[in-house]
Amino acid sequence: MLHESASGNGTRRDLRALPKAHLHLHFTGSMRPGTLLELADKYGVHLPEALKGGEPPSLRATDERGWFRFQRLYDIARSCLRAPEDIQRLVREAAEEDVRDGSRWLEIQVDPTSYAPRLGGLTPALEIILDAVESASRETGLGMRVVVAANRMKHPLDARTLARLAVRFKDRGIVGFGLSNDERRGFARDFDRAFTIAREGGLLAAPHGGELSGPQSVRDCLDDLRARRVGHGVRAAEDPWLLARLAEQGVTCEVCPASNVALGVYEKAEDVPLRTLWKAGVPMALGADDPLLFGSRLAAQYELVRDAHGFSDDELAELARQSVRGSEMPEAVRDGVLAEIDGWLAA
Repeated sequence: MLHESASGNGTRRDLRALPKAHLHLHFTGSMRPGTLLELADKYGVHLPEALKGGEPPSLRATDERGWFRFQRLYDIARSCLRAPEDIQRLVREAAEEDVRDGSRWLEIQVDPTSYAPRLGGLTPALEIILDAVESASRETGLGMRVVVAANRMKHPLDARTLARLAVRFKDRGIVGFGLSNDERRGFARDFDRAFTIAREGGLLAAPHGGELSGPQSVRDCLDDLRARRVGHGVRAAEDPWLLARLAEQGVTCEVCPASNVALGVYEKAEDVPLRTLWKAGVPMALGADDPLLFGSRLAAQYELVRDAHGFSDDELAELARQSVRGSEMPEAVRDGVLAEIDGWLAA
């Protein structure tokens, strides 16, 4: 639970009030549990008990069976998004949750091919998603952009199609191109052409790496995909040379500590190597990943870092700055949010 409490300088500042950017949030995974229950009832979708209780399911994805279960739950939740109004609701509620947690900027990640069969095809699905993002941003005041992500489990040609589509709609709020799903399957280099298309079209390269696989998967993101951000990236902590490279190149790792523990990457919050990355000078942007399945949103990640790793308010403010610097915010917006962070610290 987020709170203010006593500390050496009187109080610990409210982490919901800390201005920040959110750079690692998956589309379906951003859904409120209550919304999932309502949509499942609307469409007659039978939910497994793990998705009914309003509490995060017990997950462990470090083996293939566990990852399959995680993906199955995610796919069932996704099947409840069938109409434009469902997409609009999900995006608006995700924006509302982020605003409540102090986010000033959200880059939500989506693979539109997953929604295309129920929304009239790939291009219509992406247009519906972009319309929803534009509306939610206008209604809530939250800066919002989209990272289009390819799926490692699909053919690299599909990724090239997505990259071309993402570039085509860049002016509608797409800022990046990602690569998600189990990084233990396939090779990053198989998707190098898709990332070349995206980069040449002006999109940020932000693939997943260094979560379920070790530091080599992070190196592959850098070498084969020329990543400027890495989704997760925590396993880089196992390689001091890689940490130095990330720090030198200023590559931001989108660290999702609650997710790492929920999926069994680390046994407990204290084991997530945040201090290792911090001391190495690797930029980090804390993210919630999939709140629907992991049970905590953005501000809770900062609370976890404060409680489990002893980060001071000065350090938490710097983490927030790193999330802002790692984002695709326009410069004027970035300067304004950085000033707000200074104000939070001075208050």
